[in-house]
Amino acid sequence: MSWHQTVFELIDMRSFPSLWFWIFLASSWSVATWRVLGVPHDMILRARDPGSEAERDLAALVQINCRRLLALGAGLGAWGLGGAAFLFTTLFLLGFFYDIEIAQALFLLGFPLALAGSASLTLARRLQARPLAGPLLCRCLLRHRLLLQSIGVVAIIVTVLWGTYQNISSTALIG
Repeated sequence: MSWHQTVFELIDMRSFPSLWFWIFLASSWSVATWRVLGVPHDMILRARDPGSEAERDLAALVQINCRRLLALGAGLGAWGLGGAAFLFTTLFLLGFFYDIEIAQALFLLGFPLALAGSASLTLARRLQARPLAGPLLCRCLLRHRLLLQSIGVVAIIVTVLWGTYQNISSTALIG
């Protein structure tokens, strides 16, 4: 048996029947929604107390992470956006027009995460231009977390529906 047969046997190229794909999907969205702009959710909840040390820590951490995200976004710039557009277009075409299941899975996993990242970058720009503090900052971050959770729920539902359809149709072809 050659090395590439061993690799493809070890890593099943059919993504939707794989338990690892579903674990990765759930954990990706869990991580994406737990930290809003790099700030853990529990820290946001503790900072709702006006005048507390947690409130000052939150404002400082948000500013640090906004600068970090904006520097990352500026470093990627138009080339990063073009590369991401090329990647997702390629995955979409390979997955849904050429029926390559791993491309479908990668698109359904990556594209919504990229939308969530884009929303976070937009919020970072807004907070850098007009900094918020106190309860307004907490409300803004919690609202953004709700947006990320909404994107995640829709992405997971679409992925589950598509994955179920793929599993049923591949089983129907075999049987």
